[in-house]
Amino acid sequence: MHPALRTRPRLCGGRHGGLRAWLWAALLLAGCGGGGGGTDSPTVTPPPPTPPASGLVEAAQVAGRCVAPRAVNALDENGVAYGDQAGTLGDEKAWVRSWIDETYLWYRDVRGLAAEVLDAASYASAVAYFDALKSPALTASGAARDRFHFSYNTPEWVAMSQSGIAYGYGFEVALLSSRVPREAVIAFTHPGTPASEAGITRGARVLAIDGVDLVNDSTAAGVDLLNAGLFPEVPGSHVFTVLDPGAAAPRSVTLNAQALASTPVQNVRTLPAPHQHVGYLLFNDHIATAEPLLIDAVRQLKSAGVTELVLDLRYNGGGYLDIASELATMIAGTQRTAGRVFERLSFNDRNPFALTLAQRTTPFHAVSQGFSGASGVALPTLDLGRVSVLTGPGTCSASEAIVNGLRGVGVQVDLIGGSTCGKPYGFYPQDNCGTTYFAIQFEGVNDQGFGDYADGFAPTCAVADDFSHALGDPAEARLAAALSYRASGVCPQASSQATTRSQPQAAWVARSHDDGGPALVRPAPRDNRLYRGR
Repeated sequence: MHPALRTRPRLCGGRHGGLRAWLWAALLLAGCGGGGGGTDSPTVTPPPPTPPASGLVEAAQVAGRCVAPRAVNALDENGVAYGDQAGTLGDEKAWVRSWIDETYLWYRDVRGLAAEVLDAASYASAVAYFDALKSPALTASGAARDRFHFSYNTPEWVAMSQSGIAYGYGFEVALLSSRVPREAVIAFTHPGTPASEAGITRGARVLAIDGVDLVNDSTAAGVDLLNAGLFPEVPGSHVFTVLDPGAAAPRSVTLNAQALASTPVQNVRTLPAPHQHVGYLLFNDHIATAEPLLIDAVRQLKSAGVTELVLDLRYNGGGYLDIASELATMIAGTQRTAGRVFERLSFNDRNPFALTLAQRTTPFHAVSQGFSGASGVALPTLDLGRVSVLTGPGTCSASEAIVNGLRGVGVQVDLIGGSTCGKPYGFYPQDNCGTTYFAIQFEGVNDQGFGDYADGFAPTCAVADDFSHALGDPAEARLAAALSYRASGVCPQASSQATTRSQPQAAWVARSHDDGGPALVRPAPRDNRLYRGR
């Protein structure tokens, strides 16, 4: 199987199948332990690094020794040659094993795996070997501690992380029911894409693809066709049967799958009276192109004189931590954040990247970091001591860092919606031989030394996702609850029941195990906390 497909969600058939996606609500890991602290925390001397496991070479000695070396003029995203050399599958596996032993947060757990699990010869590829090299430990709730271990095809990862580009139609699909009979609904669309031009909007239900019944088909052939249509890997046209919100009958629309750049910041606005002092901002991805869009959004809201903000992170799985820091500063202002810690990293006892305390600390950035625009530009600020954040199981990693970072400097953060995914961990993505590997290498804490939210942040007010209204509509359930709670301090009664299939014109409200919302179908790299470099 192609490396990039190992982390792609797929539709499965049969009684034991269903829509096999990343179920964000189930991503529960153990809490952070130790490391970090406030700005005056002393440096703690770690125990002596554990020597390499017996028989392992240093990762650097076998890096770039590939079965299929890339061309000598192949350059990475920074314009530097990869420098691949001819090698063997054994070299690639040796690199994976050593990289895990040197950098993985729980490398000791991997050393304790059974000999047959560690036997590289048992695996057909380096990626398959990597998949097995993770901690088997469970949390108190019985969930796997490491559910974030994955790899991705390097060119696809670079395109996605830098610009949000991936093949698709311009919509995001949410799953209301993951098993036959399946239910899939459009969570939102990106402007200027085939989906938006075809009039597909939030709340539309996908009933069939290329004539195959998405709701009920469980045959192998049917499932393959559904996968090819819903998760395109190449350009091409597919026919979708959708039921639009409020429509009495479905319609068919042909969509052309193409390489698309997402629009990570949308619906920036001040709300209508009587909430004209409240700003709303939908933020969906911490990707490079988000930086100037967020800056422009805050400038717009500041010019409008907003005194309150509703930040919609319900579908934001994370990304670059520096961008999260920039947004947190723009919300809280430099008076609250100057000299404070946004997030401090805790590594394994080997300190694998030899970082000092300062290097392990992400401050509240007061100037732009130059992800996709000029660097060193002073950021606009709203100077708010309180913010409402709309959340759900799709609120993950760098998005949770915004919540934790703001709370660490005394900003009141009211969470409206569902529990967040619970991921105080992150990676330094590392390429080797055309595959980028993501192994958990650090956990993060805020200015007060807190980072134990591996079971997610619980909502201040629990409110189900409401697909009957557009995002940013004051009548949408989560936004309405945020406005109500802000005014009264009392949570509205939670709505948790989805409508039945026999009421196509009624409001569609998401359901999940915690009523926090459905699972979005998204590539794994978009649900992470990432560092740009070391």
